[in-house]
Amino acid sequence: MESIKIGKQKITVHRYNTVIVGAGAAGMNAAVHLYEFFTQKGIKDAQNRIAVVTAGVSLGASRMSGSDKQTYYKMGTSPDVPDSAEAFAKSITAAGCCHGDLALAEAIGSLREFYHLVQAGVPFPHDSTGSFLGYKTDNDSYERATSAGPKTSKLMCECLQRQVVRYGIRIYDQQEISQLLTTGEDDKKRIIGVVTIDKKTLNTKNYGINVFQCENLILAAGGPGELYKTSVYPKNQTGIHGVAFKAGLAAENLTESQFGLASTKFRWNVSGSYMQVIPRIFSTDASGSDEREFLTDYFPSMSKMATNIFLKGYQWPFDPQRIENCQSSLIDILVFNETQKGRRVFMDFRKNPVGNSKMKPFAIEDLEEEGLTYLKKTGALQKTPIERLACMNQPAIDIYKEHGIDLWKEPLEIAVCAQHNNGGFAVNHWWESNIPRAFVVGEMAGTHGIKRPGGSALNSGQVGSLRAAEFIANVYGAGLPLKNSATKEIKPQVSELIERFTGFGQSKGLKAKDVLAEIQHRMTASAGHIREINDARNAMTNAIALVYRIKEKGIAIRSTKDIPVAVRAEHLALASVAYLKAIVSLLEQGSGSRGSHLVLSPDGVHIVGTKLKYKQENEDLRNSILRIEYDPKQPDLFRCESITPRPIPAERKAFESAWKDYRLGKIYNL
Repeated sequence: MESIKIGKQKITVHRYNTVIVGAGAAGMNAAVHLYEFFTQKGIKDAQNRIAVVTAGVSLGASRMSGSDKQTYYKMGTSPDVPDSAEAFAKSITAAGCCHGDLALAEAIGSLREFYHLVQAGVPFPHDSTGSFLGYKTDNDSYERATSAGPKTSKLMCECLQRQVVRYGIRIYDQQEISQLLTTGEDDKKRIIGVVTIDKKTLNTKNYGINVFQCENLILAAGGPGELYKTSVYPKNQTGIHGVAFKAGLAAENLTESQFGLASTKFRWNVSGSYMQVIPRIFSTDASGSDEREFLTDYFPSMSKMATNIFLKGYQWPFDPQRIENCQSSLIDILVFNETQKGRRVFMDFRKNPVGNSKMKPFAIEDLEEEGLTYLKKTGALQKTPIERLACMNQPAIDIYKEHGIDLWKEPLEIAVCAQHNNGGFAVNHWWESNIPRAFVVGEMAGTHGIKRPGGSALNSGQVGSLRAAEFIANVYGAGLPLKNSATKEIKPQVSELIERFTGFGQSKGLKAKDVLAEIQHRMTASAGHIREINDARNAMTNAIALVYRIKEKGIAIRSTKDIPVAVRAEHLALASVAYLKAIVSLLEQGSGSRGSHLVLSPDGVHIVGTKLKYKQENEDLRNSILRIEYDPKQPDLFRCESITPRPIPAERKAFESAWKDYRLGKIYNL
């Protein structure tokens, strides 16, 4: 560590082989594996060559998000049901727009990483013979899913962090990522450092600027949760997509966000058991009065309505393919319609569903076979939903009690919320981005296609971080940046950043909170689970205008303590343009309704009982991935192109040939 002076600012410079941005499950796993690979190669001070840099160790979706039994999707471990990596990869790529080599790598690495987590201490359940138990999750034709409870990803983070601490790897907390430092152009471009604001030392005279020089960079900062107003992401999870775009990283499938029903007072997904116990769902006016059983106007019978509430459990994400004929995603549409009217929607676990005068009263034995068989199998045949939930999954009740909500005594307010981004930054099968030595793992990586099996994101983050670490250790090595080697590149870029920060303090421009509110309102209204092409075009135009307004007027702050939120607002504004540009480009290709979003069209299919008409999916586009890159020379700041997904690799070598390739390091040739 050393210090340099730029103007009146003291800049602290750190030098590491690899900087990992993000302290969630993927980031911590990358640090663990990289340390282990380095030590296997005889590096005596491996811990001093790796740094984890994060805005908050306790923040982020891995630490703070989940559902009834948060799912980890892996290859099957049943003693009597066969599974294969190829079958797994086909499940991942089934809905299209997904690279086959990534899917196969995730499949092959699945059990290796799952058992790595078991060894790290994550309490995944197994039976007396040691078989790890599985169940069916959304978009899953096998029973590959497992869970350590509603806090699965939090447990993963904690267990992996203990390993990081035990290995002596430094975690730099409270570091707001402000910029990625680059050198070179086009195919010679490299990211040589990360600039942060140390929120612990930030004061009126000192911006707390740290520069982390690196030979290699692993980005694991999660999804851009704060893009949406109606969101189940943890509050203040902004992501660093704008920072990454400016550095030159390309992204893919930004159009494919996932939406689903979630509670709003405490942000938590109401999937799985919450729906499978079949609670009453009703709406009220804004004051909580005028209760109404709004679902009954659209379902023909109590049996049909109750069964689809049950199915919403493992068909949890909103899916336009599950609307017609009163399927489970009709519920999402109806919940959204109620909230659009200014009404509030609740789940009540104290009562069974209530019908209208044309419906029979609720009775478990009237459920369709799939629901009835499941509840019998789990022994959840009690009189009320809360009793069934206590039988089936007591931790699902406990997690709300921990946050001041007693499901035995009060209903739970819900809405259709943004939950996960299947797209992200483009990577190859070693999780390396389009910029050499810069890797992207976890939700920030665009490894998923239109749909994904529930829980596959956790597996992808673990496998991707393993592969990034392996490639760095075996191809790029453990060397450190030379002292003062990049001063010429670093100083002008940091100087420009300091000028921007100073400009914030002098500006009478936009307020950061107003910028964030504008972005969130626009994205929820125009880039959420219901989209329309002209509305999306208008939203994109307004998003671009906001970026230019920020550039012209700056962001006003009351004190230097507000610089981090101003930085977040600035970069989130750019990220919102990228997402809207991708959405508009896809709609202009005639994509139709797919994944977790519905595309409105006046000549589309009518949803019975509503005013909505939607365009069905153009399945030809499943074999096309929309790729987007930042280009400040373009009027709309980004350029798009369509590429063909890479296929699932079919080559199978004889053992001796494969062994030779491994010994010679040819497996790392791209």
